[in-house]
Amino acid sequence: MTEPKRILFSAGEAAGVIGAACRGNLEAPIRAVVVDSRKADSDSLFVALPGERADGHDFMEDALGRGAKVVLAAVAQKEKALRAFASSAVPDACLILADSPLRGLQALAREHRRRLKGLVRIGVTGSSGKTTTKECIAAALRPSYPSGAVAMNKGNLNSDIGLSLSMFDLDETHVLGVFEMGMNRRGEMKELAAIYEPDIVVVTNIGSAHIGMIGSREGIAAEKKMVFSRFDGGQTAFVWDEDPFKDFLARGVPGRFVEFGTKSGKDFEGAESLGLRGWAIRWKARRFVFPLPGRHNLLNGLAALALAAELHMDPSLTAKGLSSVRPLFGRSELLTGRVELLKDCYNANPDSMAAAIDLCDSVQTKGRRLYVLGSMRELGAESLASHKALGRKAAESKADVLFFFGEEAEASYETAKQLRAPAEESCFHTTAMDELYRLVTTQLRDGDLLLLKASRGLALELLADRLVEAGFAQESDNAS
Repeated sequence: MTEPKRILFSAGEAAGVIGAACRGNLEAPIRAVVVDSRKADSDSLFVALPGERADGHDFMEDALGRGAKVVLAAVAQKEKALRAFASSAVPDACLILADSPLRGLQALAREHRRRLKGLVRIGVTGSSGKTTTKECIAAALRPSYPSGAVAMNKGNLNSDIGLSLSMFDLDETHVLGVFEMGMNRRGEMKELAAIYEPDIVVVTNIGSAHIGMIGSREGIAAEKKMVFSRFDGGQTAFVWDEDPFKDFLARGVPGRFVEFGTKSGKDFEGAESLGLRGWAIRWKARRFVFPLPGRHNLLNGLAALALAAELHMDPSLTAKGLSSVRPLFGRSELLTGRVELLKDCYNANPDSMAAAIDLCDSVQTKGRRLYVLGSMRELGAESLASHKALGRKAAESKADVLFFFGEEAEASYETAKQLRAPAEESCFHTTAMDELYRLVTTQLRDGDLLLLKASRGLALELLADRLVEAGFAQESDNAS
């Protein structure tokens, strides 16, 4: 018989933590916290959050019907919540009413995390590379701890909602947490720091991701710096040694700052590129293969090594752990077969686009280089200039054929076409997936290297799937 999940809070206890009113069974147990009614089950708390496409308050009855015993709703939605409870007629249920269900969710997440004594908390943020760096850190440290003792948030659940939900996955068996912290609006990073209160922070870089929402790289740096807002002098931060904002990040922050990168520390002794198959790293008199390609990924790995050294981990175990890292879905994922297909289409910004182009320019290939470059989202007023710059970068690259995909990428295409004139056979643009597939397959030959890079909303993985179905490449067996 399966053991029931531990009780996180009773309904009355949760209401007390939030400072909210409640009605019903104060002893109702909360064993899980969900914001999607479809994930509600026995003894779960359903938090009704308003969203861009749907309002959680419209799904309270559905959550109760699936087993939720507690609902956290907004005071402003009290009458709707009472009707949902009356319609569901769930015995022993409880309704909690708060001014802001989101703030209530965050307060519960912080309280649950604080009750876990002795947990070392590592936070990872930056404009790009957060998820991969988080995976690298966890992989490097995991061999030095008991099985299951290292926790991390799944995928990229790094937002005000995602990080909060991730806290409830922590329990007494965890001694180390590695959690990604992302932001796409002003004030969000300060909220995340208050929830997680990291002991150690890794800042991968300050780039231009989400610049459309913040306004400038200086503004992004100021918002990212709020990750240190809970520092009191006993914490440690790791910053990239070539980041132009590293001094700004450290200025006025109590705590210790450690630099990582190719120029920092006596432990890193160099690395040789293995092309799309990663790097051979020399570190602490050891040589091992780190299987993620590109200089940007090398820096992610070096951040993990610097942190492991700071924590005095066994170097052999650290090297073994880092060498076990595998590409995440859509991030530097190599598919091989008749062609080499680099699927790097989970997200995109000017920095990561340039890194992907530089990587594919640097490796040897049996055939030609074909780059599919899609639109970059969330750039706001910087979008046109950034897409023109991408067109210049692509035109000056070693690509034999360029494909630009998406409405915003038309500016990239027009720029590249002018620089590559005549470009009728080497530069294309479309906004339709079927047309993109036709263009690519018309040009693609055995032995070619094909790069797919775009923001997640372009869904370039669908092109990869069709190319696999057509026999150009095989699905990767090492992506996690």
